[in-house]
Amino acid sequence: MTKSKKTIVSATVLLALVSLANFAWAGDVKGKVTAQGMPSPENIVVYIDSVPGKTFLPPVQHAIMDQLRMAFIPHVLVIVKGTTVNFLNDDPVQHNVYWPAINHDRKLAHNMGTWPQGIVRSFTFNELGDVPLLCKAHSEMSGYIVVVPTPYFALTDKEGNYTIKDVPPGQYTLKTWSEKAQPTTQAITVREVKDTAVKPACNCCPMTQVTNADLTVKE
Repeated sequence: MTKSKKTIVSATVLLALVSLANFAWAGDVKGKVTAQGMPSPENIVVYIDSVPGKTFLPPVQHAIMDQLRMAFIPHVLVIVKGTTVNFLNDDPVQHNVYWPAINHDRKLAHNMGTWPQGIVRSFTFNELGDVPLLCKAHSEMSGYIVVVPTPYFALTDKEGNYTIKDVPPGQYTLKTWSEKAQPTTQAITVREVKDTAVKPACNCCPMTQVTNADLTVKE
């Protein structure tokens, strides 16, 4: 092997090792949300409000909010600040999308208009907070977009369980949002695994540290 090829191979291996080192100690934050005074703990947003020293670019791929069977699908859509959402209409009737405020600020109200089946309209959300979605054509329809500051978020299932994947080690504030409950916060620490006894047998296998954080929200 020539000297130049050896240099390229060595650089590639080094880059792979650095990438693995950055990823190897990412942790999952798991828990259960108990909803007091509410019929269900489903669709509660749990998110990390900031990661010191880091900013996050929105995803290139657009998120999707559909209107199907006379409902917003999903009922709650969580996105990172700056994400573009495609609004679909998959019903054989005309639908409208509007929001009276973003994060309770009525100056940010917006009407997307009314359009028939098969048409897609898009909007980029650059303000943090909840966006209550309504349809002027069908007053019974409602949904929410929740704009959060980091990609470390999750939505609870029917039992209130949630998992936030691949959180780097550090100290954070965990926050919640719910359609009916008051917001709550909790401090958490995602620790780096240093105990070699629990490391995977394969040196190339990433280690996941699980941090448990149960939360209680009240209506």
